[in-house]
Amino acid sequence: MRETSWDIDCVIIGVNCEKTIERCLRSILASSYPGHLLHIYYCDGGSTDSSIAIARRFAQVRVFELNAEYPTPGAGRNQGWKNSSSPFVQFLDSDTILDSLWLSKAAEAMNDNRIGAVFGLRQEIHPERSVYNWIGNLEWNGPAGESDCFGGDVCIRRSALEKTDGYDETLVGGEDPELSRRIIRAGWHLIRLNAPMTMHDLAMTTVKQYMRRSFRSGYAYGAVRSREAAVKSSFWKYDFQKIVIKSGGFFCSTALSLLLMLSPLPVIVKIAALFLPLIGLSLLLSPRLFKVEKFMQEHHLNNKEAKIYGWHCSMVVLPQFFGIIRFYVGKLFNKPLKNKRRNLKTALSTAGS
Repeated sequence: MRETSWDIDCVIIGVNCEKTIERCLRSILASSYPGHLLHIYYCDGGSTDSSIAIARRFAQVRVFELNAEYPTPGAGRNQGWKNSSSPFVQFLDSDTILDSLWLSKAAEAMNDNRIGAVFGLRQEIHPERSVYNWIGNLEWNGPAGESDCFGGDVCIRRSALEKTDGYDETLVGGEDPELSRRIIRAGWHLIRLNAPMTMHDLAMTTVKQYMRRSFRSGYAYGAVRSREAAVKSSFWKYDFQKIVIKSGGFFCSTALSLLLMLSPLPVIVKIAALFLPLIGLSLLLSPRLFKVEKFMQEHHLNNKEAKIYGWHCSMVVLPQFFGIIRFYVGKLFNKPLKNKRRNLKTALSTAGS
């Protein structure tokens, strides 16, 4: 690997992340990248626990306290890169662990001036501890090469951030792909390397957590798709339509069946109406019914694992559908979804692990 001499700013964001922030910071300090070229910034969104105190223990870390009433990931990330000056900025979430070799690989890739952002593989630390962690581990990564978007762990060229003015601070979800699209339209390429970048702990163990995360992902689909449609982009068009058609078809067929059953229509019509929910249900469950073999091949799963993943792909669109509705209702009445600091907390899959 060619020697690099680029300064890199590492910007970490978090809120109430006392269980993970020290681990994240230590992983950066343990990087094989030359220490004198690393500059670390922790941007806290308004923690009420000991997150800030922990970060301040590290002399190498500059801490920003945003104290926003409604924190967003974009606000924290913008605070970090706009108060630093290195040519590359590595963004991280506080619940990640940086691979020791990643920054060298990212800097090497960035020698190509056409690349606006580079990112690698994110892996779950404990995919075995819950089915939700396992699903997250399956979905974090895509094929190596040019990509149409990146996630929260990414190394971005400063000039790309300056040209696009960085992250959208109003978004509570989808801020990473939204910025990705603007960087591409500004003329840069996004590259995924087949190399470890970060370890992550989703720490999702309950249905409630799963539903909340899926609802927010639906909101993100709505927010980003709305922006992309405005510039005639097809990004996330298929994903958006899939959620709306499957969930909408299921709910509409069920509602229509009930209406027909309660109406003064001939018995034969009412009998036919009984089959409408089955049509909607088959549409909703199409991944579980028809794509098990595909999941086995694409994700290298056994039959049982592919069926579990099929259930996820079938059911996740329901909370996502309501997330999309929430976005458009909020847009109509100028009431966007907002983060409440008291509800933001970074956990571990197992306390003390």
